[in-house]
Amino acid sequence: MAELVPVVADTVVWSNHITLYDQRHFITYARLLDAEAEEADWRDVARVVLRLDPDAEPERARRCWQMHLDRAKWIATTGVRQLIAQAEKS
Repeated sequence: MAELVPVVADTVVWSNHITLYDQRHFITYARLLDAEAEEADWRDVARVVLRLDPDAEPERARRCWQMHLDRAKWIATTGVRQLIAQAEKS
């Protein structure tokens, strides 16, 4: 189940399947996608959503933000099909 404020890893281990990490971060991913749709500055998103300091560690914060945003986009396009298939089996 997705947590409201899960601990965010610096990197996302890529998989062609929805992982436990993904499941725990569905809310994080949704917030990232919402921020992108609103054209929010990545630094603000890193600070608020990922709880990273882009002023103190700009490379780390940007890399983490980009990796999680990429994963969020995958979940919203490809990964959602897996969730639908799983739900249909139940």
